[in-house]
Amino acid sequence: MKIEIGKDFPQYFKPSYPEEFELFSHFETTAGIPTVLFAITTWKENGKPNVCFHSWSCFHGDKTAFFAVMGNLYQHTHTYTNIQRENCFCINFLPISCYDQLIDTINHNDLDTDEFAAGNFTLSNAKTVHAPVIQEAFINMECTLKEIQDLSDAGITAMVIGQVQHISVDEKYAQGYKQRYGKEGFMMLIPAPQDLVTGEPNQSAIAMVNIEKYD
Repeated sequence: MKIEIGKDFPQYFKPSYPEEFELFSHFETTAGIPTVLFAITTWKENGKPNVCFHSWSCFHGDKTAFFAVMGNLYQHTHTYTNIQRENCFCINFLPISCYDQLIDTINHNDLDTDEFAAGNFTLSNAKTVHAPVIQEAFINMECTLKEIQDLSDAGITAMVIGQVQHISVDEKYAQGYKQRYGKEGFMMLIPAPQDLVTGEPNQSAIAMVNIEKYD
């Protein structure tokens, strides 16, 4: 037997915080699909560096180009405005040991805040685009803006597609699996999986990749 969840909000679903289902679709907690966590970095209009802790994305391409497809970027944010203005951004992959620092950039994100300082990150300049990068990241990905789409036409979130122009990889992460996958590698967001029987909420979780098989 399968539990069926349709597009209408299930009235028995309980939020884990008051505005949860104002911010997110109930399908997110129904499916609970893990995606990689990373930091988007841009310049604010006043010259201060901006950090956006983000997920809900995928990375793919073909022999002609490689793309970062970032879903669910809120249109009211500094990051969205900065990307529109500068037509570029950087993506920075950091290990779970940096999680609390990244949360600090969420809690201290006023227009006049240096968010690199708020997170105690070292700022470097991207090599191919006008954007800051986090030196502590094990992979920095420099992107030019390819396209923005408001998939729901609600003016709330947008899908932002960047075309990757350059990637920098920490030398320790340049060979094999050990560093990139495990406690020093990619962080994954597990969106709080709803109890589909009772409607009770769960907490979101942070996971790491554990390789079980080689293909």
